[in-house]
Amino acid sequence: MRSKAEILALLQDPGIIAVVRAPAADLVPPLTAALLAGGIRAIEITLTTPDALAAIAAARREFGDRALIGVGTVLDAATARAAIEAGAEFVVSPITRPEIAAAARAAERPVMLGAYTPTEAQLAYEAGADFIKLFPADGLGPNYVKALRAPLPHLRIVPTGGVELGNIAAFLQAGCAALGAGSSLVSPLLLRDRDWAGLTRLAAEFVAAARAARLPAA
Repeated sequence: MRSKAEILALLQDPGIIAVVRAPAADLVPPLTAALLAGGIRAIEITLTTPDALAAIAAARREFGDRALIGVGTVLDAATARAAIEAGAEFVVSPITRPEIAAAARAAERPVMLGAYTPTEAQLAYEAGADFIKLFPADGLGPNYVKALRAPLPHLRIVPTGGVELGNIAAFLQAGCAALGAGSSLVSPLLLRDRDWAGLTRLAAEFVAAARAARLPAA
């Protein structure tokens, strides 16, 4: 079993977390394989996916340590505990709810709480969140992250919603710890067509953009 420190490091390297809202649980194994082939290891299976906990357990059995399987859209501590028991290695919530952080920390699992404002972000940090999920980030952008971290540099920000190939560099260079990529990566169209080769190609492009953004300036 991976340590919390190992999971924290993997979430930030290359720093792309695939946010999966699949219409059926049987899509999780092939999309996971496609993402892994493209270089993305961190995969957040949201609870909006049918039979999400069973899908998490199945993914952990099939992929083992090759994938980093987490749970998203967690709204209470009981669900966080159930997901961790199913095999989730990290926990993500779109809201600031301290009991979720407490449940994850008790199990030595990284936790990401949602926030939108500086006050919410700091409260999430004080509640024990390892990362702050900036959500929805599409109306805020990289400049907001830069402004937020100026007085609050201790926050590890992970924007979700609005992250796409064209702004990966700007978000990471603004100081984000990682990025949550949902429909811009695991798109409904790719899932509908079961276009796993297309998903692998897109994942590789996301990874390449993230790695390039973190190279030292020439």
